[in-house]
Parts: sequence; C-alpha cells; structure tokens
Amino acid sequence: MRAGFPDFRLGNVLATSFTGTLSERHGNAVERIPTPHRLVDWLTVNGLAVDSCTTAQLDLARELRESIHAAATAAAIHEALPASAVQVINDCSAQGRPAAILTPEGKRQWRLSSASCVEDALSVIAADAISIIAGERDGRLALCASPTCQAAFFDTSQSRTRKWCDMNTCGNRQKKARFNANQRKNPGSAKP
Repeated sequence: MRAGFPDFRLGNVLATSFTGTLSERHGNAVERIPTPHRLVDWLTVNGLAVDSCTTAQLDLARELRESIHAAATAAAIHEALPASAVQVINDCSAQGRPAAILTPEGKRQWRLSSASCVEDALSVIAADAISIIAGERDGRLALCASPTCQAAFFDTSQSRTRKWCDMNTCGNRQKKARFNANQRKNPGSAKP
C-alpha cells in the first residue's frame, strides 16, 4: 500500500465497497482513490489486479462509482433508478472481458484478461452492482444512518436491520457522539 493516502474501507460486497472509495459524501468528503495508482491499489486489494491505470480510466472508475451509488441509493429507498446511472453501469459491465472461474475450494473468482486492464475490473464491479441492485442476492440495500455518510450498503445480517455502512467507522462515531452528548447532559453519571 502506498503511504500518505486514507485507508480503504473494505467490505464483503464488491460494488458497495467500491462506492466507499468516496466516503462522508454529506460531510467532509474523503476521496480514497485520488490517483490512478491508488485505484490500482484498491483493485489489487479486492482481487482485481491490473497492470496500470490512466487518468481517463480513473475518471471512468469514478463515474461508475457514482452511478452505482446513485442506483443503489434509489433502490434502497424504493425510487426509480436514474437512467443515466443504469446506462453507465450497463456500459461498464458490457465493455470488459473478465471470466468467472471456479476455485478448487468451490468459490467463484474473477479472472481478468491476460492484459489486465481497468475496464475488465470495472466490468466485474458493474456486474456485482447489477446483481445486488436487481435483488438477485440474499440481502437488502440500505443507507447508512450517519447523516454525514449515508452510503449505500448491502445488509446481509440475519435480521436485515443494520444501520451503519461500517460499525468500525460510522457506527462507532455515532455511538461515541451519543455517549458524549449523554455525558454533557449528565456529568455525574460517568463511572470511575
């Protein structure tokens, strides 16, 4: 990993993890893929290693990210999917040449073309987005309860009532804020 950049927020669902490369969208936004090399890092961490990335490919990746975010948000709140977002997702899905392969452990894994290009990796991300937005996977799309985040995430918890995109970031921040507010209201209630 290259030093000097914000940490990645990794999750179990590729498409919504990808939208997390821009966090705190309604606060002080944090861009986690500010350079082409940082996108290469993110793709590598997520099993989609590519040889290189251009500025134009980074722009395409960000356009896909924002389209997935817009479509997933609309799906989470049961609104019509934005046509422009659907078009970008579909175009990215169709333009790559990845192949699904079966591992010896019985898991699906993506194999990119021999010339591993960003478009192949984006095709995998777009296909993942299509499967969750279309409701093909067990879970539900939801929006983070943090007012500064409101990221779309895919809830696979047993009860499907998760409130935060990530308990280690947004959830802990909200719990800490609530605790501090209670301490200000009841200063004598702190335990020694």
